[in-house]
Amino acid sequence: MAVTRLKRKDRRNKTFAKLDVKNLKLATNIELGSRSKQSTKDQLAKNNAVLAQLTAKG
Repeated sequence: MAVTRLKRKDRRNKTFAKLDVKNLKLATNIELGSRSKQSTKDQLAKNNAVLAQLTAKG
């Protein structure tokens, strides 16, 4: 089976998709004192609190 070269548009999409994944991985950490500080009332914080309680018991 022959290897086909990607067209320019597809190569560009491939590289941009890689960069998007990289940026998303880097953006998951919330910095302390930043404007995007995690609220204590959102669902993620509540879930983390419940998980912390369960791991403390177990």
